[in-house]
Amino acid sequence: MSTKYLYWGSTGLLALFMLASGVLYFTAESMAANFARLGFPDYFRVQLGVAKVLGALALVVPLPRSLKEWTYAGFGISFVSAIVAHMAVGDPLTSVVPPLVALFLWGWSYATYHRYVLGEQSASTAEM
Repeated sequence: MSTKYLYWGSTGLLALFMLASGVLYFTAESMAANFARLGFPDYFRVQLGVAKVLGALALVVPLPRSLKEWTYAGFGISFVSAIVAHMAVGDPLTSVVPPLVALFLWGWSYATYHRYVLGEQSASTAEM
């Protein structure tokens, strides 16, 4: 299978996952309750919701490499932090599944980003 399809498939899924998650942070009362239960202030839920929506957009629109890298870094930190937070309060393992799935998609998207997008850039540079 082409790296192009692997990249866009994983990145599209990751972007949809983050967009849905970010929107739920504003619309689902259960999310506000979860943040409170985890010990986070409500403004953090709002900040993270905005960051997830903007990050989802940043993954799928053409941006400079440095902004894409920062987007991936922010999402990686967010996923690992979510796993740690759920484990720290003794949540069941089922609560850790969504951030683990997101972390898997993140790794897949990031790896294929480097093979597809950055490989394409170096190939075009070599042709000059």
